[in-house]
Amino acid sequence: MSGPRRSGGSWRDRQERDPYVQKARRDGWRSRAVYKLEQIDLKERLLRHDMICIDLGSAPGSWSQYVTEKLQGRVRIIALDLLPMDALPSVEFIQGDFREDAILERIQASLADEKADLVMSDMAPNISGNKAVDQPRSMYLVEIALNLATRVLKPRGDFVCKLFQGEGSEELIVAARQQFERVKVMKPKASRPGSREVYLVARNYQLV
Repeated sequence: MSGPRRSGGSWRDRQERDPYVQKARRDGWRSRAVYKLEQIDLKERLLRHDMICIDLGSAPGSWSQYVTEKLQGRVRIIALDLLPMDALPSVEFIQGDFREDAILERIQASLADEKADLVMSDMAPNISGNKAVDQPRSMYLVEIALNLATRVLKPRGDFVCKLFQGEGSEELIVAARQQFERVKVMKPKASRPGSREVYLVARNYQLV
């Protein structure tokens, strides 16, 4: 559920010129998306040693890569994507469709009797260019990610999720505020300025 959304030379040309794409290649990261999580983490201090993290829409793996490298492997990550993902230290990868109950059950089976400290999602639908189609698809992914978070997080756990501003986004933020102590919307510098993409950062899950 990650990776290029559009085809054609214009997208490739923009990628080649993108300073974050170039920086990711120099620094050895799997994609430019790593800098979005890094910028959120620098402000929010999400990560700590020996935590359990779930990474939704993980491929090609830059968010999991950042977490395991920052925590020097002292972390357990369960990562999920429709696309394959090369192995990383401390990461258990599940390939499948997050919308299917069987895949959700595999995540919960992997957790066994434990709970997660952090659920993070960089999921996005394949973009058609039709906002009336794309926005509901995007919101559906956010809704099921939030639903999973409320099922698997420890008390005071955290949730970070890509969110496209538009119809349904404000309602989702309100719902998150009913379940987490602190909720904010952030736009990392690595997010392209013209994009409606922002990140919902929900801290301290409250059992209700």
